[in-house]
Amino acid sequence: MDNLTIEQETLNEAMQHLQTIRDFIRFGVTALRSYEVHLGQGTEDFFAESAAMVLQSLSLEWSADEQILDAKLLPSEKQRIIDVLEKRINQRIPLGYLLNLSYFAGQPYYVDERVLIPRSPVAELIENQFNPFFSNGLANAQGGVNQLPHTDHPIEPTRMLDLCTGSGCIAIALAYAFPDATVDAVDISRDALEVAAINVDYHNKEDQVSLIESNLLEKIPAQRQYDLIISNPPYVDASDMADLPQEFLHEPELALAAGRDGLDLVRHILAQAADYLTDNGLLVIEVGNSEWALRQAFAKIKFHWLHFNRGGAGVFALTAQQCRLHQAEFKAALDA
Repeated sequence: MDNLTIEQETLNEAMQHLQTIRDFIRFGVTALRSYEVHLGQGTEDFFAESAAMVLQSLSLEWSADEQILDAKLLPSEKQRIIDVLEKRINQRIPLGYLLNLSYFAGQPYYVDERVLIPRSPVAELIENQFNPFFSNGLANAQGGVNQLPHTDHPIEPTRMLDLCTGSGCIAIALAYAFPDATVDAVDISRDALEVAAINVDYHNKEDQVSLIESNLLEKIPAQRQYDLIISNPPYVDASDMADLPQEFLHEPELALAAGRDGLDLVRHILAQAADYLTDNGLLVIEVGNSEWALRQAFAKIKFHWLHFNRGGAGVFALTAQQCRLHQAEFKAALDA
């Protein structure tokens, strides 16, 4: 079905009659819903999308005092919001690209069409410092579900690897969560690494985060080992790629498509991770909707599927011991 478009007459009417921040947030909710925009690239409901659009267009924080919502807007401020709304509806451009801004784990990041818009549920894991895995051997901080085997020597991670870093948001969030640790942030895309460099510089994390251009682990020295390897790789299968909403077509295909079953890159990571993890290390990978395909491909392996208080699914963890135990099977699947 063709996208619905908002008419200039409707936008002119809003410019003339709406006055306050609250007015424009309400109007945005109605317009976004009425014209059937697709969400899921940073926000999950129309109110959150509209509030982000209005507040961030005005350079205001999410935590702005509620009293400011009744402040009247200047004509130029109204026009700025209307311009963003028109492009969001009529061109189906994601809000993050229109504002060059997205939030991850409570921090702002520069984004453009060279990288995915941050939205991974692993932000919750990072904010919890992967607790209690790195304190008493459990990988899940949400009530003891999906427990990993206990480690006799719990560790505080000092070296971490973020595969397919994109905007760098996961690597930088790790640096915030573990200020004494170093993070290698890897991506095959030089364009993506240019965006990541902007964010590393903005957050002053140059001393902790190193950007590496590499096809997964290809250029990582074989002797280098990590306490944590985390990845949000491309995992969209061929069927889902064919049915993506228009908003997602603005994102780089390289960061989305992962073959027939969505596991092309995941198989490579699984086959190699054991060689790059310390004895007490942890592997965490997001596979999203390709969870079912992974379960079918490795039906006998007990992946630890993590649960999130704030929503999200399709993220699993394996200990270094599990990666080594099943490495032969992972390599055989890759060769096949």
